[in-house]
Amino acid sequence: MDQILMKAQTLIEALPYIQKFNNKKVVVKYGGSAMLDENLQLNVIKDVALLKLVGMQPIIVHGGGKEITKWVSLLGHESTFVEGLRVTDEETMEVAEMVLGKVNKNLVQMLEKLGVKAVGISGKDGSTIKVEKKYVNGKDIGFVGNITEVKADLINTLIDNNFIPVIAPIGLDEEYHAYNINADDAACAVATAIGAEKLAFLTDIEGVYTDPSDKSTLISVLTLEKADELMQKGFIGGGMLPKLKNCIDAVKEGVSRVHILDGRMEHCLLLEFFTNRGIGTAIINNESILYDNEKAPEES
Repeated sequence: MDQILMKAQTLIEALPYIQKFNNKKVVVKYGGSAMLDENLQLNVIKDVALLKLVGMQPIIVHGGGKEITKWVSLLGHESTFVEGLRVTDEETMEVAEMVLGKVNKNLVQMLEKLGVKAVGISGKDGSTIKVEKKYVNGKDIGFVGNITEVKADLINTLIDNNFIPVIAPIGLDEEYHAYNINADDAACAVATAIGAEKLAFLTDIEGVYTDPSDKSTLISVLTLEKADELMQKGFIGGGMLPKLKNCIDAVKEGVSRVHILDGRMEHCLLLEFFTNRGIGTAIINNESILYDNEKAPEES
């Protein structure tokens, strides 16, 4: 009986969040180790399906970098990166499109199997994502795109017709050449274009730390002002720096809050969205939009 009551309490705890985010658009950037582990992958897709079934409007933007690296290697080539971006020649671009297309349709298949409607697209469909060639410190890194525009028409049409859009990060330039896009960049641009309430990054870390070597320094809520301070003082480095900059840009462009979550934790989306405690790090504009559960006891 105690276990049954605990389950009921969990549902009651989720109720205000379900009400708050009913019919709100939520972008989930799906990548990292959560894509490689079959059990974690299924749990992520179950979470997204549940978000849809309780009234939210989820959109998935996915990566596939580790799979691309694997297939490039199988073809006898070595992947090269410049400041975290894959150098993408014509052959690598073909591999990237093939792999991302396979990942895309697999995610759609899993969602459909759970009883929700999903459609897989890339930024090429409906010219949804327009890009220009990206250079890194003046260096040409091939078919890597810098996003110039996201047209929300097709995405909104799918949402309006009760589908979950599943988006692969491929875009077109003005000459209609295909370019590989950093999936984090694509997720931020999509979230901004559709006016998303939330953007959640599934990563291989627990969130933002003031000291990465000390797990007790995890920051639950990070304002733009505090984030800027941490970066200026050099507390944020490595792969977290560009990700945090993406989060900041998304919040500045109107996304209510951005979450950095550990995708290796089972049902991390549900724990963050529907529980009083939450997990990971939430980036917000300022403390005036803190949820009740995020405030100190004397503020509540």
